[in-house]
Amino acid sequence: MIKYEQRNLVIVGGGAAGIAAAVKAHELGIEDVLLLERDQELGGILYQCIHNGFGLHRFKEELTGPEYVEKWLKLLSECSIIIRVDSSVLKITPDKEITVQSPEGMFKIQAKTIIFAGGCMERPRGAISLPGPRVSGVMTAGSAQRFLNIDGLLPGKKVVILGSGDIGLIMARRMTLEGAKVVGVYELQSFSSGLERNIIQCLHDFNIPLAFSKTVYQVHGTSRLEGVTIIDVDKNRQAIAGTEQYVECDTLLLSVGLVPTVSILEDAGIKINPSSRGPVVNQMMETSIQGVFSCGNSLHVHDLVDNVSEEGEKAALGAFVYLNDNSDYSTNERLINTGDGLIYTVPRTLRMNTDENFYALLFRVSKPIEGKVTISCQQNIVHQYAKKHFSPGEMEKIIIPKTKLPQNLEEITIYIEE
Repeated sequence: MIKYEQRNLVIVGGGAAGIAAAVKAHELGIEDVLLLERDQELGGILYQCIHNGFGLHRFKEELTGPEYVEKWLKLLSECSIIIRVDSSVLKITPDKEITVQSPEGMFKIQAKTIIFAGGCMERPRGAISLPGPRVSGVMTAGSAQRFLNIDGLLPGKKVVILGSGDIGLIMARRMTLEGAKVVGVYELQSFSSGLERNIIQCLHDFNIPLAFSKTVYQVHGTSRLEGVTIIDVDKNRQAIAGTEQYVECDTLLLSVGLVPTVSILEDAGIKINPSSRGPVVNQMMETSIQGVFSCGNSLHVHDLVDNVSEEGEKAALGAFVYLNDNSDYSTNERLINTGDGLIYTVPRTLRMNTDENFYALLFRVSKPIEGKVTISCQQNIVHQYAKKHFSPGEMEKIIIPKTKLPQNLEEITIYIEE
């Protein structure tokens, strides 16, 4: 017999976003809050991120991943939050019924509000159709990070890294410090998708070469990887014949992107933004199903964990507002369109009937660019923000005073003028 429960708020995911949401929910006075985590402990991927650079905004000090999560867990320990680990969410329905599998068996929860903070996953080898035999030594950069930082196992001694995402850059440095030789980092695009500081601190400081407009064309080996063929690509990312180069290595780390884990939300009928691959949300972090909120890397992939925690707090505030006033505001939401130079914005819609004096929009550019971010409504420019350098590796923020938006607002468009 399946056990049934009722909760005011259920938080799915006990990483940086979920923990921050739980702490904020307690501060706001939300009662009967349940935090679900599928692993055996809270903290998510942060425990394997032993490099520093966390917490500069939130705690005003530079912390490692474990230090950052321990500070949040201390705050959580002072809250009256019910926590269940080893509990995997199998399904969420449009009416906010949650099916959970735990060591005690399967049970269902009828929630008044849900905050989904399920994180993201790495794109594996199969996602990039990497040709060649299925040999050992080919793995994602995150898997290598876990092998080295959690299990104490060195994945290889002569390493090639495909992709210049932040995890790949950090692992280039980490592998070097452990005595491995990183032959090079190869990037399909003509620019890096990682933070500039990571390129400097993880590659330049260790004389690790970074090559653009190149990719792995073939892997070679029998049981273990023996080498890879690198090839140049054109502006359409097509291989250029005659540019093949064989590179000897025993390990290939894939740092080819992260994708929000949203299959459960999709099954519930929640709208997904194809550009960010996370759910469409308004500024309260509310999805297309009222009372269901999303935050952190399950909403969009972040470059700073401090921003992940901040979104968790925003989602908790959104849940608090919903619990105290669950009116239908869907007709008061306006769409934010992305124009030239932008990939996506967060939020994707604006709820117009709030008491806010300004709106904060996060956006990610499609390529390195110098220009002016422009906000237009009904083809009229209402706000602009200029910057010398925008990078795809960093989320940008623009603040829009509410007074600059017309009262008859239909939709908003944000774009970059070079």
